Parts: sequence; C-alpha cells; structure tokens
Amino acid sequence: MNVSTKLSLAAASFVGLTVVPGLPAVNSGTRPLLSAGHRAQLPSIYFAPTPQPVVESMLKLAGVGADDVVYDLGSGDGRIVVIAAQRYGARGVGVELRSDLVAISRQVAREGGVADRVTFVEGDMFTADISEATVVTMWLSESINVQLEPKLKRELRPGTRIVSRQFRIGNWSPERAVRVDKEELFLWTIAR
Repeated sequence: MNVSTKLSLAAASFVGLTVVPGLPAVNSGTRPLLSAGHRAQLPSIYFAPTPQPVVESMLKLAGVGADDVVYDLGSGDGRIVVIAAQRYGARGVGVELRSDLVAISRQVAREGGVADRVTFVEGDMFTADISEATVVTMWLSESINVQLEPKLKRELRPGTRIVSRQFRIGNWSPERAVRVDKEELFLWTIAR
C-alpha cells in the first residue's frame, strides 16, 4: 500500500474512526478536539484532509526545496509535511493537537521513508516554537489566522514563506493568490 493510500485511510479520522493498516482503530470522536478554555476553541475547527492536488500546489506556490524546513500548523494526518520531504527533500514539522492524528502522521512518515526528515509534535500552534520554519502552511480559519498574525510576525525570520489554504491573514495583502480545485491559496513572504 502506498503512502497516498495510507493518507486516504488516515483521513477516515475526521468522521470519528481512525483506520490505518497495522494500527488499532481509534475512536477519535469521543475526545474533545481542544481542551476546555483553550483560546483557539472554535466550533469551526475540525480535521478534513487536504486533497493531493492542493497539497502539491501549496508546496509549489511556496517554492519548497531541499534546504527548507516546512512547518504545517494544524497538520492533521501529516500529508503536507510528508510530501514536502518525499518530493522536495525538505525537512518538516507538523504541529497538531490530536494525538491520534499525530500517531497516524508518524506511522505514515515511517512507512513513507521520511521519518528521519520529519517530526510531528502533539501541541498547540500558539505555543509551539516555529522560528526554524522557512515555510509555513496552514488551513485554519479566518479568526485563527488573525490570532496567529502576531506570532507569525514575531517568530518567523525574514524570507519565510507562508501559504494559507482558503483564508487570508488579517489585512495582509498576499503576494500571490492561485486557484486550485476551486480552492484559493495565498502566499506571503515575511519582509526582509
């Protein structure tokens, strides 16, 4: 079974059941997505897999290469980070709150032969250190992107590229916007 098929199986988790060959099924629907009182707790935050053409377009839009460190905030099943490592030789870090999705991501990275190039952190994107990133990808929400804006400005180095699927970051004007599979992707670069 190839990595793409495993990622598709992993996507079953968004309906409450995680199924990956070799791993036990996990009922993820019984756990709260975010801890009570967490500032990012919004009803609009849930996991849905990013389609393969959109992943590829996000990485291409960011100009990912072998020297990059790609951080995916809210990394879900890890597909963006895994594909960045497989196709472009990049290193990557996925930051995800849900432990079941982190476990799936790690399994897929091992089976995809990139576990030495990627790391998946079970944690909060608002407190995670993202200062090593040269590329940041995200598909969150308009309100979460606005909340992340100060962190992005504070922690990311000049020249770091940010690609967001569907949602802009506050009043930032994107350098580029492209449409893929009826989805808008936005690119910004932290000013030098």
